[in-house]
Amino acid sequence: MAAAALTAHELIAEHRPTLDQALEAMRTRAYWSPHPEHPKAYGENGSLGMAEGKAAFDALLNGRFDLDQPGTDDWVGGEVSPYGIELGVTYPHADIDTLLPAMRAGQRAWRDAGAETRAVVCLEILKRISDRTHEFAHAVMHTSGQAFMMAFQAGGPHAQDRGMEAVAYAYVEQVRTPDTAEWTKPQGKRDPLALTKQFTPVPRGVALLIGCNTFPTWNGYPGLFASLATGNAVLVKPHPRAVLPLALTVQVAREVLAEAGFDPNLVALAAERPGEGIAKTLATRPEIRIIDYTGSTEFGAWLEANARQAQVYTEKAGVNTVIVESTDDYKGMLSNLAFSLSLYSGQMCTTPQNFLVPRAGIRTEEGPKSYDEVVADLARAVDGLLGDDARANALLGAIVNPDVKARVEAAAGLGEVALASREITNPDFPGAVVRSPVIVKLDGGKPDDQAAYMSECFGPVSFAVAVDSAAEAVALLRRTVREKGAMTVGAYTTSEEVEEAVREACLDEAAQLSLNLTGGVYVNQTAAFSDFHGSGGNPAANSALCDGAFVANRFRVVEVRKEA
Repeated sequence: MAAAALTAHELIAEHRPTLDQALEAMRTRAYWSPHPEHPKAYGENGSLGMAEGKAAFDALLNGRFDLDQPGTDDWVGGEVSPYGIELGVTYPHADIDTLLPAMRAGQRAWRDAGAETRAVVCLEILKRISDRTHEFAHAVMHTSGQAFMMAFQAGGPHAQDRGMEAVAYAYVEQVRTPDTAEWTKPQGKRDPLALTKQFTPVPRGVALLIGCNTFPTWNGYPGLFASLATGNAVLVKPHPRAVLPLALTVQVAREVLAEAGFDPNLVALAAERPGEGIAKTLATRPEIRIIDYTGSTEFGAWLEANARQAQVYTEKAGVNTVIVESTDDYKGMLSNLAFSLSLYSGQMCTTPQNFLVPRAGIRTEEGPKSYDEVVADLARAVDGLLGDDARANALLGAIVNPDVKARVEAAAGLGEVALASREITNPDFPGAVVRSPVIVKLDGGKPDDQAAYMSECFGPVSFAVAVDSAAEAVALLRRTVREKGAMTVGAYTTSEEVEEAVREACLDEAAQLSLNLTGGVYVNQTAAFSDFHGSGGNPAANSALCDGAFVANRFRVVEVRKEA
């Protein structure tokens, strides 16, 4: 273990004010972020600027990513950027029977450090990641297919915010119980009973983070930092196509832990050989006591059913729905929805899929609009937004894998196409697969159409579903959320009655609702410290990012009492 270069006192002095601000932001739910969103904000005070970050990323390519982990028995890789570049990075492959005992060895000292020290060590890790945001942005871009600006923001400051939020929630839950207590019970004429009690948050064990392809840092940081801040070691198993961003994260975490006097093996990487599929093997190991997973419903359900020794947190898939009943800002509504459909080619778990529109049309400030008009105008809004190829590439990014491309191509056979997907060339990356969204018209009353819109179609595919009435739209919304789950729900209405019906449906089915968004906030975006991502109350996810329930069961409180 490296000699300590950071003391707990120094870390507390530097990061305690930030932790306090995070706690206040959680309490008020007001906007707050310590991580700048603009690329030009970086380049001073030790952080990498644009050129330095790109150079740091380039230096990683075609090299060996050595983490000095115990049990390395091979070197593995094979990532290919959705933009057509082979990364050529190789990572340590671990002998799990060697690595897991090494990870557990450092947990006692990490547990005994206490909640505050663990929190500020985590904040130091996040600070160093933030300083390298430009480098991380390129790593996220070339593993997820996000366009650079989205990779920079979502993979950088927004992900860091979510990680810090998890640290703050973890701290709150751990200090809810005092460290010590003096307990005295009167016994009448006899001497009172007196005990001294000590309460210690103890970790569950080793946590397993199973990373996702599309948002490796944004979806990975909450679980990673929630587990680490509550005293657990964390084994990071990245998606095989998106290893680099999480490998960089592990590298930074190990450096900080060592400098702070803790065992760097508290955080380790589990990269896999092509086709090895180690997630199931790891998930059922007795040492693994916590699992965080983002991805398909099928594998999430498998984890929930089979990893019985672990506390499992899953974000799976849902069918996100928007009800369009009426609006007093028709152009604003169309513009907002067009952006929501286009951002990152719809490859977000929060992107709306189904638009429920009454057959008789909707009321607007421009007068009534028929169902056909609404759908055609939405198609034109998307076309207008993406008409310039440079803007289209900046919004769409690249298709993350061949399965998404296949779904886009198959969607045209599901119904009448209101907006056809088109191929877009990226002049900077000729190998990128870029596709604009496809919109298909379906009938809510036809069983064949129902099979399409009641299934998740991940990617830039959406369905304009004709329904008989607003009441039928709300009923279909309820059914969709109950049976398939939803990460987000949207609604456009000027009717208090319809708004109340939608609100009640979302409260009953535990779905996060956005009403009448027409400006620069979109249904598929959530802000750390204020918005909850998912609810944990419907089939799309069994947890929310981030609330007390997301962190409280990652540790238990053990009591030691003795007579005073």
